[in-house]
Amino acid sequence: MFYEVHFLQHIALERRLAAHTVAAYREDLESFLRYVKEQCLTSVSEVRHSHIRAWAAAQLQRGISARSVNRRLSCLKTYFKYLKVQGWIEQDPMRKLTSLKVGRRLPVFLSEAEVKVLLTDISFSPDYGGQLERMLLEILYGVGLRSGELIRLKVSDVDMSRMVLQVVGKGNRERAVPFAHYLADGLANFLRLRAKTFPNTHEPWLFLSKKGEQLKPIFVYRVVHKYLSVVSAVEQRSPHVLRHTFATHLSNRGANLNAIKELLGHTSLAATQIYTHNSISRLIEVYQKAHPKGESQ
Repeated sequence: MFYEVHFLQHIALERRLAAHTVAAYREDLESFLRYVKEQCLTSVSEVRHSHIRAWAAAQLQRGISARSVNRRLSCLKTYFKYLKVQGWIEQDPMRKLTSLKVGRRLPVFLSEAEVKVLLTDISFSPDYGGQLERMLLEILYGVGLRSGELIRLKVSDVDMSRMVLQVVGKGNRERAVPFAHYLADGLANFLRLRAKTFPNTHEPWLFLSKKGEQLKPIFVYRVVHKYLSVVSAVEQRSPHVLRHTFATHLSNRGANLNAIKELLGHTSLAATQIYTHNSISRLIEVYQKAHPKGESQ
């Protein structure tokens, strides 16, 4: 027996994992069990770490990325841990296995020209809905916030005198993030429109839906996706792309890495170092401008 039905019931009913997570676990587990059954195994107690390694290798040979294989191995880790707790296996075959090495992905970002089109050339309607969409894009790029941080901004978090936003980030860590003069004007205009549109609201949130409620993450995602689809061919069109763009543009223009780290609210400099990447064309440009013999090359 392989107890897969028991395991799937456990993660769905006892651990209450989301339906899409359960579906992904089911697919990953079925893939693995098909493989071991092809190896003539008839019981989960016969599975050894060598079987799992061979299965992982077969996944890679099929062109599946190391990141995806690691996700499937994570499913198996949860599966075998459950079986051991239930007493259905004596040894956990996953204990000798480590995750595959994954090359770190470079962040997806917009060019400065694309951002100019996004924030300068596109016309937004003057009503509350249009200006809400505009300010979401302006803040995500101009301040580099996460979508959740944007949604949790309160009117009281806007300090116009110092031109600073008080942001609550991951782990409820607070940070003060400055914003530019052009954003100060945009925020002032938006606050006036917000007060006019919702004169009797007691909601503290800076950005309200058309119904006067706190925004939902899916709304922010849809706004960003809609406008990035107009100005760029990047495959990813999420709010985080604008955060990546904010950090990349700062790095490209010579901003100190520690300063970028503080602006983004990273706890480790290692998380920020990914923004030091440069295209070959930019490296050539820097070389030609900085090296005494560069322009003659």
